[in-house]
Amino acid sequence: MNAETPGSHEDMHWLALGKMKFREWRGQRPFWAGLFTLLGGVPIAYFPYADVRLGNITIAMSTTAGAGSLIIGVLLWTLGLALWFQQSIRIFAGVAAILLALVSLPVSNVGGFFMGFLCALLGGALALSWAPGVPVDEAEESVDADAAPAPGPETDPHAAPYEHARSVSFEKPGATETTAHANGGRNSAG
Repeated sequence: MNAETPGSHEDMHWLALGKMKFREWRGQRPFWAGLFTLLGGVPIAYFPYADVRLGNITIAMSTTAGAGSLIIGVLLWTLGLALWFQQSIRIFAGVAAILLALVSLPVSNVGGFFMGFLCALLGGALALSWAPGVPVDEAEESVDADAAPAPGPETDPHAAPYEHARSVSFEKPGATETTAHANGGRNSAG
């Protein structure tokens, strides 16, 4: 909890408690990947069955692949929900969302007039790039196990940066005049 939230759940308003629980739920899964994948399926499935009316003129945007568009849209909705509730399949769902977005270009009115294509492509990319976080308990234990040494003269962060550089030798042990370290890095062949 942060300093802005009340100390106990009983003191919180039900709306604030719901918001906090939703944030916790959202943080444990690829939420935005699932949302963009879900949103990508909407225009892909909708536009092949939609009619636009301009006055007395009806423009039907249906294609011969209307069933294919519906299947792609439903699959994207399914993948979006799977990303929310089965985050262990995020790699499969991300690759499948990207492939379905690419297939929607020729099948479904240029991917739902690029709106569905771009949303599904972004959702698939976010699913592939999401990684589960380390739980707080494990993170604290790993910090305690890797206890850093106490700051001394050699590890003092406030020490002047040039003091450490004077104590470092750039010459390797056993370097002679004929090695590459002599004469500013030039090697003598003799």
